[in-house]
Amino acid sequence: MAVMKGRVFEKVGVHVSAVFGEFAPEFRKEIPGAADDPRFFASGISLIAHMHNPHVPAVHMNTRYVVTTKSWFGGGADLTPVLETRRNQADPDTKAFHAAMKAACDAHSGIADYDKYKKWCDEYFFLKHRNEMRGIGGIFYDWLDSGSFDADFAFTRDVGRAFLRIYPELVRNNFVKPWTEAEREEQLIRRGRYVEFNLLYDRGTIFGLRTGGNVDSILSSMPPVVKWP
Repeated sequence: MAVMKGRVFEKVGVHVSAVFGEFAPEFRKEIPGAADDPRFFASGISLIAHMHNPHVPAVHMNTRYVVTTKSWFGGGADLTPVLETRRNQADPDTKAFHAAMKAACDAHSGIADYDKYKKWCDEYFFLKHRNEMRGIGGIFYDWLDSGSFDADFAFTRDVGRAFLRIYPELVRNNFVKPWTEAEREEQLIRRGRYVEFNLLYDRGTIFGLRTGGNVDSILSSMPPVVKWP
């Protein structure tokens, strides 16, 4: 039996951070420039959304700027449909999301490579222990330092703006669609994959925990309700 409930958001988190300190000795070799001087400054925006209706995909977006003895931008956005029938490259949501990310890259073709960043996203958001992607991809980039702060910042800003245009559209297109209890169950199980990735592989989670960040904020990306079969 199909059901429909009026709630749109089940859990959404938006965090703006500016942190500084020193990297722990065992972490310094993994960060460009930190081996020479462990002090760092990092700022960023991170957004996650877990929606109530299973037809609305979960989403993640973040942009960041990191300074050690070097400095660079990073970030990206990726989409995670929770229904298997929507988890494919032919789905309208997938096409629209990729098109928005590609447009952001194409507008800064001198420093942004969409094909490279799309492939990077596919490889990064991959659950090795399950041999599957977390979602349908998007873009991911890191260590962006073209030599022009203004150019790198402009691209990073436009990634956020592209996300701001496309994701509300996907929500509006899907949140009133009827869904079944079986689809809700599928959504909760798929969320388990999201948890597994964030705890096992996500560099942002690892960075935050290793640098003494606010644990509640760091783990706010976790969905509010989840199941494992």
